[in-house]
Amino acid sequence: MGKRSNFERKERDYYPTPIEAVRPLLEHLPKDFTFAEPCAGNGALIKHLEEKGKCMWASDSEPQAKEIYKKDYSEVGPHELMKSEYVITNPPWDRKILHPMIDHFSSRLKTWLLFDADWMHTKQSFYYMKKCSKIVSVGRVKWFGNMTGKDNCAWYLFDTDVNNTVFYGRTQSGD
Repeated sequence: MGKRSNFERKERDYYPTPIEAVRPLLEHLPKDFTFAEPCAGNGALIKHLEEKGKCMWASDSEPQAKEIYKKDYSEVGPHELMKSEYVITNPPWDRKILHPMIDHFSSRLKTWLLFDADWMHTKQSFYYMKKCSKIVSVGRVKWFGNMTGKDNCAWYLFDTDVNNTVFYGRTQSGD
């Protein structure tokens, strides 16, 4: 699945988001926030985030739950996002999807994306880091039940008006 394993990736990078990956982000969200989830899968991330906020829109190109609309992220426009303060999602890590997704959503709303922490150190991140105001470390996530992933993860906050990027290291909630 990752660069240090020989597991085959699941199609569309469909890995439901465990609560352990969400706890570090909750500290950076205001009480009673609203959000849209454009890669909702089975709704696991929505369930975790609704401890503190409210989902106003949920979609996926191949939804895994009946309350999630069938819509590719690129088709989600201002109408679907108008009641939300944030876009928050665990997107596919495939750069051919991830990079256009950053552009698509960060030009509309503040956008939190969960993906590999190593990305920020690559040449391909240069343009996108100019849009990144926060990085919240998550560490390694157990995506497969008891099996911990090989890559460290982080939440990235993308926006249109960024002067610098603030990095938040691991906290007790990220353990």
